[in-house]
Amino acid sequence: MRVLMVGDVEGRAGRRAVAGLLPELKRELLLDFVVVQGENVAGGFGLTRETVAELLQAGADVITAGNHVCARGEFIPDLDDESLPVVRPANYSESSPGRGVISLGRVVVVCLVGRLFMGEAGSPFAAVDRVLEGPGAGKTVLVDFHAEATSEKQAMGWHLEGRVAAVVGTHTHVPTADARVLPGGTAYVSDLGMVGAADSVIGMRTREALQRFLSPEPARLQVENDGPLVFNSVLIETDDSTGRALSIARVDRRLEG
Repeated sequence: MRVLMVGDVEGRAGRRAVAGLLPELKRELLLDFVVVQGENVAGGFGLTRETVAELLQAGADVITAGNHVCARGEFIPDLDDESLPVVRPANYSESSPGRGVISLGRVVVVCLVGRLFMGEAGSPFAAVDRVLEGPGAGKTVLVDFHAEATSEKQAMGWHLEGRVAAVVGTHTHVPTADARVLPGGTAYVSDLGMVGAADSVIGMRTREALQRFLSPEPARLQVENDGPLVFNSVLIETDDSTGRALSIARVDRRLEG
């Protein structure tokens, strides 16, 4: 199976890049399954039913979220709509709306959120262990670990080495160059990167982002929607008989605005 896992989609610019590039990538790369990190798809913070529909129309099979999954209150009830393939972190409380795991055919997608520099959540390590004892048993399991610290992400990769098909990091919006298949057959990369404006600070307008570093005055971050766009992702090929990875390679594209 050929799987594309796509980095954080940032606002309208990111949606435009997904719409402009993903349909052709599905044909070019002969993709069987697409996972898109969508927690910033609506104005840079959270999701809406309409923005989720745009990603699905462009070719996403599953949309993962993260610490901003509840940033837009109007979408919270939609997390319980099982017709929407949106996954929130599995290590949130069981009483949280939505689901942290989704199973489609032979594929299971798990979303986790880190704890270092990320706020309160249950142990992602314990949460994913429970998934592998339950709905993930015997399936091709793809894990989106939405975390800040590369050390925590690498630890998760080794924790799941030989037990899942892929562990990919998201959240920092900066693509890393450490994509590899771990010895047990688990594809790993510390961060997919993002889909959004190339001339920005992790997808946000540079003026407000710089003000936060240069001045004590508060500045509200705004998504950069103009200029050239970047599309960061990885292509993972899996063995159907074992549910493990055969290869992982970066797929990075640029779309002129």
